[in-house]
Amino acid sequence: MASAQLGSFKVPLVDNEPLKGYAPGSPERRALEAALVEMEQQLPFEIPCIVNGQEIRTGRLAKQPIPSDHARHLCSYHEADTTTVAAAIEGALAAKDQWEAMPWNDRAAIFLRAAELVSGKYRYKLMAATMLGQGKNAWQAEIDAAAELTDFFRFGVKYVEELYSQQPPKNTAGSWNRVEYRPLEGFVLAVSPFNFTAIGGNLPGAPALVGNVVVWKPSPAATYSNYLVYRILAEAGVPPGVIQFVPGPPPEVVAQCINHPDFAALHFTGSTFVFKKLWKDIAANIDKYKGYPRIVGETGGKNFHLIHRSAEIRNAVLQSVRGAFEYQGQKCSALSRLYVSSSVWEGGFKDQFLSEIARIKVGPPQDFRSFMGPVIGRSAFDRILSYIQKAKDAGGEILIGGTGDDSKGYFIQPTVILTKDPRSVTMQEEVFGPVVTVYVYQDDEFEDLLQLIDNTSAYALTGSIFATDRSALITATSKLRHAAGNVYYNEKCTGAVVGQQPFGGSRASGTNDKAGSVSLFYRFVSARSIKENFVGLEDFQYPSNLV
Repeated sequence: MASAQLGSFKVPLVDNEPLKGYAPGSPERRALEAALVEMEQQLPFEIPCIVNGQEIRTGRLAKQPIPSDHARHLCSYHEADTTTVAAAIEGALAAKDQWEAMPWNDRAAIFLRAAELVSGKYRYKLMAATMLGQGKNAWQAEIDAAAELTDFFRFGVKYVEELYSQQPPKNTAGSWNRVEYRPLEGFVLAVSPFNFTAIGGNLPGAPALVGNVVVWKPSPAATYSNYLVYRILAEAGVPPGVIQFVPGPPPEVVAQCINHPDFAALHFTGSTFVFKKLWKDIAANIDKYKGYPRIVGETGGKNFHLIHRSAEIRNAVLQSVRGAFEYQGQKCSALSRLYVSSSVWEGGFKDQFLSEIARIKVGPPQDFRSFMGPVIGRSAFDRILSYIQKAKDAGGEILIGGTGDDSKGYFIQPTVILTKDPRSVTMQEEVFGPVVTVYVYQDDEFEDLLQLIDNTSAYALTGSIFATDRSALITATSKLRHAAGNVYYNEKCTGAVVGQQPFGGSRASGTNDKAGSVSLFYRFVSARSIKENFVGLEDFQYPSNLV
C-alpha cells in the first residue's frame, strides 16, 4: 500500500450517542418492534467462522439458545477447529504490515464509519440480536448495543489522536525528537463476554484501531450479535485478516492462541477464575514468546452501595433498585452488597425498597413492560439459585424473591437477602444475578463499617456512597480509596459512560486499564523514540576533555 498523507488532519468532534426512549408509539419503538419480528421470522441463523474475510464452515455446530425461550435457538455457529485457528493466526500476521502501514486518518475513517453504521443502519438489528440472544430489554439493549458501541468507536478515534499527539516537549538545537506509537509485534487475542455487545466490539476494535491485528473469540452466548459487529466492521472497511472471527470452545481456541510464539497481548473480559488461569498459562509459556505479552483484563465485581444516615432516602432506594436489578444483575458493576444505616433502614428505606422491587415485571424482552428478562442460561440459573439457598442455609432472611422458573426461559425473581453476618457468602462471592444482600449497620459504626467494606471482598470494581453530609463523603472516599475503580456519589454503581467515566477496577476485578479512555490504548502500542540530528560532529571530544 502506497499512500501520502498530504496534511495534518483533525478528527471530527465527537459526542456521546443520544439515547432513544422507546416510548409507546414512538418511531424508534415501531422500528425496534419490526426488527424483532423480522429476526424471529428468520431464525435460527447459521454463523460461520470468518478467516481472511472468507466464511469457514467446520461442521462442528453449536447453538446459541434464546434464554427467554430455551426450546428455540437464535443461531447455530461453526466452532473453530485447530486448522481454522491456525489459519486465523497466520492470516492475521500476514495482514499486519499493510494494516500497520495504513495512514492513521484512513484507519480513523474506518472506525468513524463503523460508528455511523451502528447508530444508524444496523441499530435496531443489533438491538434485536442483543435482546433475543442475551436477554436484554429495550433500554438495556439501547445503552449497550447502540449507544456504547457507537461511543467506543467514536471516542476511540479521538483518544488515539490524543495518544499520537503525545510528543517530547523539548528539542535541543540542531535536532528533532519525536515518538511513534507502534502496534505490538505479533497478534492480539480478544476474548469477549456475553453481557455487553459493546464490549464485544471494543475488545478487538481498540487494538485494531492502533494498527494491531486481532484473533477474536466471542462468547458462545453472544455469537450472533458479535457476528453482526464483525460484519459492520468489515462493511466499514476493516481489511480481511485484520480481525479474525473464530467462535468456538474457549479452552481450545484460547490455548492455541496463547501457545503461539507471536502472541503479543490478551484483551479479556470475563470471569476472575478464567483470567487468573490464562495469566498463569501465559506465564508458563513466557519462553516461547518473542516479547513479553501485554495482559489487559476486566473481570468480576462485588459492588456496594453505602447508605449513610444523611442519605436522601428516595433517591437511594431507586438507584439501588436499578443498580441491582437492571439486566438481571448480569453486569460486572451490578449492585450486590447493600450497607444501610439503621435509622435509614427503619426510617423508610426498607419499606420503599421492597415496595419498588415488587413492581418489577420479569418476562421476555419482546414484552416492553419487562424490566427484567432471563438470566443467560442453565448454568447461570442453577448457580444463582444455589447461592440463594446457601444464604438461606446460613441464616439469611429472604425479604423478597428467592425463586426461579425455568419452564420456558431462565427467569429468576429479583431477590433481597437480609443478613446479620457481613461476611456471609453472598456478601463476599460474586453471584452475577438479580440478588442483593443487605447488611444494616448502626449509625455510630460508620467509620468501622468502611474498613469492613474495604476488606470483605477480593474485588474492587464499583461502589456508591449515598450521603448529603459532605464530611461523610470525604471520609468514605478516603477510607475506600482502593475498594473500587469507579466510585459514585448519590448515583448507582452501574452505567459508566464512554468519555465520561473511564471504566475498570483493580484487585481481583482486573488490570484497571480503563476502557472508554485514552489509557486503554497505551496498552496496545509499543513506543519508539526517534532523535534526528541535523548537524554533524566536528570532533568526538567534549570540552571537559581539553586542557
